[in-house]
Amino acid sequence: MQFSVYQVSRRGGREKNEDRMGYCYTRDAGLFALADGMGGHPEGEVASQLALQTLAAMFQREAKPKLAEPLRFLHDAIIAGHHQLLRYATERGLMDTPRTTIVACVIQGNAAYWAHCGDSRLYLVRGDKLVARTRDHSYSELQETLSAVVPMGDRVNRNVLFTCLGSPGKPVIDTAGPLLVNPGDRVMLCSDGLWGTLPDPQITEILTKNAISDAVPELVERALRIAGDKSDNVTVLAVEWEAAEDLDATGAVSTRSLGEEVFASTIQASLSAEGSSGDELDEAEIERSIREINEAIQRSSQKRR
Repeated sequence: MQFSVYQVSRRGGREKNEDRMGYCYTRDAGLFALADGMGGHPEGEVASQLALQTLAAMFQREAKPKLAEPLRFLHDAIIAGHHQLLRYATERGLMDTPRTTIVACVIQGNAAYWAHCGDSRLYLVRGDKLVARTRDHSYSELQETLSAVVPMGDRVNRNVLFTCLGSPGKPVIDTAGPLLVNPGDRVMLCSDGLWGTLPDPQITEILTKNAISDAVPELVERALRIAGDKSDNVTVLAVEWEAAEDLDATGAVSTRSLGEEVFASTIQASLSAEGSSGDELDEAEIERSIREINEAIQRSSQKRR
């Protein structure tokens, strides 16, 4: 694989930045992820980081050096992150569970696969066109999609999310792919601090007309400037697939010389946010999450027979 990546996270007018982002890769597969810890619930920064840790740990174990089923991996890894948050709250006796949104993308074999829960978004652009964008799990997006079929009353708070990781109910996870990617295609993950301020056409224009090392900082700065003192945290991670210009450019990565067992990650292996214990992610807990997922899949398959 060959790609360029650039990422920026800035605290807006909030007390702390609860966004987290990062990426992992082997010789033949890359995982890019972003999570936005939710305000109004405890330890949002722990929720977002723990969700990414779970993704990274499972990616390291299963990408040898490819993932057998990228969409299944994304779904199961996100569910495992949800289970980790529930256990975290239970073990610490929290009255409420830390919660987070998440969006993640796997690029493997010239194809992109992605999944999300909540309102952190993925944009995929080709040339000067927006090819794909995730649809938020919010009442505003739901109304836009279903308004002709099931009109929603004005009393509904359309900006409220109806799903996230750490919620009492099973999270809704949307997956998409495979979508073949061409050299020069760009995938961008972002928190709602960006798209809540900048419209899609403006995001697309900036992302397509500049190198990602210029586009990402410009997008973040513009969102912060427009939102002013009340700005949300703004986090953006962008990837250009098989960047043709210059492999020595900032953020350029080539995996051609990596061995089959080599794994690299920018996602921290332990909790480091304020208020966390610094515990390493428990491998046994990941195993337990995967076992529970597999058992649920088997039960579901048996019911359909």
